[in-house]
Amino acid sequence: MSHKLKIAGWLAVGAVAGALTTVQLQAVARNTLTPLPLEELQQLAAVFGMVKTDYVEPVDEKQLISDAISGMVASLDPHSQYFDKKSFKEFREGTSGRFVGVGIEITMEDGLVKVVSPIEDSPAFRAGLKSGDLITKIDDTAVKGLSINDAVKLMRGEPRTKVLLTIFRKDENRTFPVTITREEIKTQSVKTKVVEPGYAWVRVSQFQDRTIEDFSRKVEALYKEDPKLKGVVLDLRNDPGGLLDAAVALSAAFLPENVTVVSTNGQLADSKSVYTAAPQHYLRRGGTDPIKRLSENTKGFLKTVPLVVLVNEGSASASEIVAGALQDHKRAKILGSQTFGKGSVQTVRPLGPDTGLKLTTARYYTPSGKSIQATGIVPDVMVDETLEGNVFAALRTREADLQKHLGNGNEVKATETPMTDAQRAAEQVREQEREVARKRLEEESKKNPGQRLVPEFGSEKDFQLQQALNQLKGQPVIVSKTQTTRPPEKKEN
Repeated sequence: MSHKLKIAGWLAVGAVAGALTTVQLQAVARNTLTPLPLEELQQLAAVFGMVKTDYVEPVDEKQLISDAISGMVASLDPHSQYFDKKSFKEFREGTSGRFVGVGIEITMEDGLVKVVSPIEDSPAFRAGLKSGDLITKIDDTAVKGLSINDAVKLMRGEPRTKVLLTIFRKDENRTFPVTITREEIKTQSVKTKVVEPGYAWVRVSQFQDRTIEDFSRKVEALYKEDPKLKGVVLDLRNDPGGLLDAAVALSAAFLPENVTVVSTNGQLADSKSVYTAAPQHYLRRGGTDPIKRLSENTKGFLKTVPLVVLVNEGSASASEIVAGALQDHKRAKILGSQTFGKGSVQTVRPLGPDTGLKLTTARYYTPSGKSIQATGIVPDVMVDETLEGNVFAALRTREADLQKHLGNGNEVKATETPMTDAQRAAEQVREQEREVARKRLEEESKKNPGQRLVPEFGSEKDFQLQQALNQLKGQPVIVSKTQTTRPPEKKEN
């Protein structure tokens, strides 16, 4: 049985994005039969018949049934989902880290698409695109006015099809066309660099099929560059998750062998599991073990090197598994903001060759037995994203903000214990913070349309990274004066 995660959705505020994901347990369709409520099924059939014969316009029967299934599953919680043909394909692309396109990481600047970097050995890389290039047109469509998602859709397509990009290169002050043939792209979810002598930054943006292989290869290169590294910052900010086995493997790279990484518990027997820092819990298809190879080639330095983990409200699910495991085993200091709080397990079951069902089947727990569902990982040290504070964090949605979210099993029933004055005051403060952030966002967006509103992760202006380096060096860390742990939620009966 393999274990996967899926991005369920995301909230983007300008250049500030938070994401939420769902742990998946990939499984075959179950044949267990349970008694069916015949009266209710008869009502469903009657409604279907009435809609088919009496509705003002003819209806598509298959679409009607598909929508009925979607509605039934969506009523459960935010992460259970029925996959039709299109969404199932997108889900598979999301977990595989593969898609068909030109191969560039992008952002928006002045209403245009800006190339952050071309992906190594991609069509864009081979065509000579550079960091900082601005895309002004995609085929015959002007980019100005498009959303970043619309631009992405125009650049993606079928393999071996061509797309014409019009490029403005600032440093050369020229505009020129580039025709690129689309092909399957393998995304890069790991970035590394020595940020200053003796200290390395390792960024994991998502947990995908290739993540652990890329992680191992790039950390080996880091070690070769500087075998006397004195500290590592593992950056999981805005990491929405990915594959569960990749999260277990990444944890295993830093932890002693065979210690518990995460456990799951639900009604089904196969949802009661304990995953340890051992190859049998992260090698899905056998073969060579990249974590073992990494340890051998670097003399096991990741097991002992001083470690700080950066997290924020956008760190969800698989990234929370890693942060929770490293925190519980006291392997790392966790810095940043309280994480998203995605602590439930979903099972993906195929319903046919191109449709499937994602159903919440369990909660997961950190090694100490804590459920972080709707709570998240609380950092050891609260650090704001800028010196001015967490400027736009109040606008980011967390698990506890989602309608019909699953509780963690320890909620205080609202009908049993009324909300305290302190909790009411905290809610009012959060709403005030949201309003201030909204106004600030509007003002900043008007002043600098399309500009990044917080410093780029890993840059010299990355305030949280600088505080993480201070932590590693034993120097003073500028701790947040405003962040507080969100209180346990009250769950209505």
